[in-house]
Amino acid sequence: MSRTAILAALGSTLVLSPQAFAEFLADSKASVELRNFYFNRDFRQDNAAQSKQDEWAQGFLLRYESGYTEGTIGVGVDALGLLGVKLDSSPDRAGSGLLPRDKDKVNGAPDDYSELGLTAKLRASKSTLKIGTLLPKLPTVLANDSRLLPQTFEGAHLNSAEFAGLTFDGGRLRQVSQRDSSNREDMTVTSGSARGIVATDTSDQFDFAGLSYKWTPQLTTGYSYAKLDGLYDQHIVNLVHVLPVAAGQSLKTDLRYARSDDDGHSNVDNRAFGAMLTYTLGGHGFGAGYQKMSGDTGFAYIGGTDAFLVNFVQIGDFANRDEKSWQARYDYDFGALGVPGLTFMTRYLSGDSIELGAGKPEGKEWERDTDIGYVVQSGPLKNVGVKWRNATVRSSHFGNDLDENRLILSYVLPLW
Repeated sequence: MSRTAILAALGSTLVLSPQAFAEFLADSKASVELRNFYFNRDFRQDNAAQSKQDEWAQGFLLRYESGYTEGTIGVGVDALGLLGVKLDSSPDRAGSGLLPRDKDKVNGAPDDYSELGLTAKLRASKSTLKIGTLLPKLPTVLANDSRLLPQTFEGAHLNSAEFAGLTFDGGRLRQVSQRDSSNREDMTVTSGSARGIVATDTSDQFDFAGLSYKWTPQLTTGYSYAKLDGLYDQHIVNLVHVLPVAAGQSLKTDLRYARSDDDGHSNVDNRAFGAMLTYTLGGHGFGAGYQKMSGDTGFAYIGGTDAFLVNFVQIGDFANRDEKSWQARYDYDFGALGVPGLTFMTRYLSGDSIELGAGKPEGKEWERDTDIGYVVQSGPLKNVGVKWRNATVRSSHFGNDLDENRLILSYVLPLW
């Protein structure tokens, strides 16, 4: 999407009546988020190319969302300003995803990097069209926000909810800016030796469309289609159902199925099934998941994004060729004990039957994650958050063995 269209939408607001422009301003909001992020990953396998990734950085995220002008078609604009500042890094410890990395691995990370994103938006009835910088959260494309700054895209996204219970999303993405970069680039498909995906090209066109229908307050189903031009096309169906069991108790069922095929310049061929059951009892959450890959390759998704898979977790996605994996998870919300804002999560995942090629043994892997987080609920430090994330990964015959810790301090300050 060209910046001409964005500037045209911005310019149109300058010729509006004072009353219409007042609505544009009255409903606007802005905030700044501060993220202080420490990342440490130790590689434990023999002959590792790098012994560790160890970096520390400060992020600033300025968000502005305008209201809409009055009239049949309301006009608005959003802005996203991103700045990452290096606090500690070196060439032999770079590559954590917090900061850009020198491709030659000589100079290490730069002192800072930044990005400014503008988004024009049009609203008619219950439909909104956004053009410019986007952070999509859809089954076919989930922008990653697990490091210092979020991954962003350039394109157009239409969201429509004209009919009760029915939501439509559709659009086109042209380029991506990865979470540790301020450069726009064409999109790729996630690959890797155990995934078995070979792609000979990049793409500057990702088309997507999807429908979600809320049948009852407890049941929602969805269908999504996407095509990364020249690389793969994909169909996804999903179902979420929450069954009330008793007061303070419920059983949530999350089912997902995806079919991915090549589109000329790759060998993508995958069928992915996943199921996650979560039983909630007061502040407790008990989860069990199963995921299975079949076909000639593993699961396909845009490089750098999150995968719409029940076993996509802190480090792994358990989406290699022919992989079967299961997950056990436990959550606790300390609000049940009178400490709102304090949460705990731990999970264990195990995958096997990974096809590594003719004459090679089947691959296996496991991952253990623990998260502890707290957000101040009131007082002068309200919205200050701290989170510690720990992970351990081990694999056989492929991949990395690693221990990882992340410490994140955050603060969201509403400006108006």
